Amino acid sequence: MKKTAASAAGPRQPGRARSPIVDYIAGCPRTVQPILRKIRAIVREEAPGATEKISYRMPAFFLDGALIYYAPFKHHVGMFPPVKGDPQLNKDLARHRGEKGNLKFALDEPMPYELIRRVVQCRLSENQARAASKRRR
Repeated sequence: MKKTAASAAGPRQPGRARSPIVDYIAGCPRTVQPILRKIRAIVREEAPGATEKISYRMPAFFLDGALIYYAPFKHHVGMFPPVKGDPQLNKDLARHRGEKGNLKFALDEPMPYELIRRVVQCRLSENQARAASKRRR
């Protein structure tokens, strides 16, 4: 019998709803689960009002629009959408950029959590500025 993400995570506690994100992470390889949990925690710290859901078959956060998507791949953790507004951050992210501006954090290197935090902060600022400009119209 094939294990599903929910069964791999263990039995459910009665009366307690599970997050689709928790189930998603539980279905990932054990070696990447702590990384995904840490990224999730960073986003929740930086954007406590953000809504979490599965979108495009990966964990995502939304606050004034799409904030961040992240997912494990064979050799890296991908993060989307691209960051645009901060020149210093863009310079610091250069080696992690994929072909469409998405970010690729190699699994065989230390995970740059503080850089990921800066990405979340930048995306949050971008979304808030866009939402504010729409409200002014």
